[in-house]
Amino acid sequence: MEKSLVRPDLIKEDAQDIALRPRALNEFLGQQAMKDNLNVFITAAKQRGDSLDHLFLIGPAGLGKTTMAQIVANEMQGGFVQTTAPALDKPKDLVGFLTNLKKGDVFFIDEIHSLKPAIEELLYIAMEDYGIDWVVGQGPMARTIRIAIKPFTLVGATTKAGVVSSPLISRFGITCRFSFYEQEDLKKIVHRSAGLLNIKIDEEAASLLAKSSRGTPRVVNQLLKRMRDFAQFSGEDSISVQVVRTGLARLEIDELGLEKQDREILKIIIERYKGGPVGADNLAITIGESVETLEDYYEPYLIQAGLLQRTPRGRVVTSLTYGHLGIEPLEGQLF
Repeated sequence: MEKSLVRPDLIKEDAQDIALRPRALNEFLGQQAMKDNLNVFITAAKQRGDSLDHLFLIGPAGLGKTTMAQIVANEMQGGFVQTTAPALDKPKDLVGFLTNLKKGDVFFIDEIHSLKPAIEELLYIAMEDYGIDWVVGQGPMARTIRIAIKPFTLVGATTKAGVVSSPLISRFGITCRFSFYEQEDLKKIVHRSAGLLNIKIDEEAASLLAKSSRGTPRVVNQLLKRMRDFAQFSGEDSISVQVVRTGLARLEIDELGLEKQDREILKIIIERYKGGPVGADNLAITIGESVETLEDYYEPYLIQAGLLQRTPRGRVVTSLTYGHLGIEPLEGQLF
């Protein structure tokens, strides 16, 4: 996959991006219902002097799962320890993290759906009993000892909740689902980030950036930084709507956040397959990508934006697609 500004799972954040992350619940914009509930749970746990229940975060990339985990640690006034499931290769890797946790720490595991079964089973006991069963010795001399660990909060994050095992899910006391952000919330994020970056931006320009960011804060922040570059190069002291329009056009990103390849996929379905249906295998061959790339990287947003549908017979474009691309449908071509 090529580097992209609008695919949050392909964006590599730098130190400046990390500095834009909110540090407290009241700074986190959007996801209001989730924030309200978390505020209740955090406040109650602090009043009791307990660790927060283990927290399961579900949602697409770029919506703030890692940021929320860090906020929970800050609000609970505990430490923050972070890793990813693929990095936990052997049980001893997990034991190393758990035995070094202090009371009240937040232990964040990203991509928790990728945990190996042996590590997952070890984690069950740690989550329930704050202990680890560890085998010492080999053969007839082997014995199991219980290693106590400090009470902690596990925060697990995943983009693929459907492949997380039921036993693991059942051990989380709190589940939070992240949804794509409303345009008004993204506008607020644009203005907040612009202030932190010391950039001036017009209201109309902020609206257009919000509309082009696929409902994702990570994307809107990336686009904001690139528009800053275009404004500076043009000698502008603020980001105007004209700067944004010019910048997006040069980056080949349209007002729905579609890139050139996204539009090409939709045009191929219309022009070569009469709007569909077309099978995933045939479509993947036509665009020169694997089926996995088509299904995992291109289709999710096209479906979420209402431009593409999966049917039992194959992929079909919608009436919104014709309008967005400015193509007049032929008779019998409209789904």
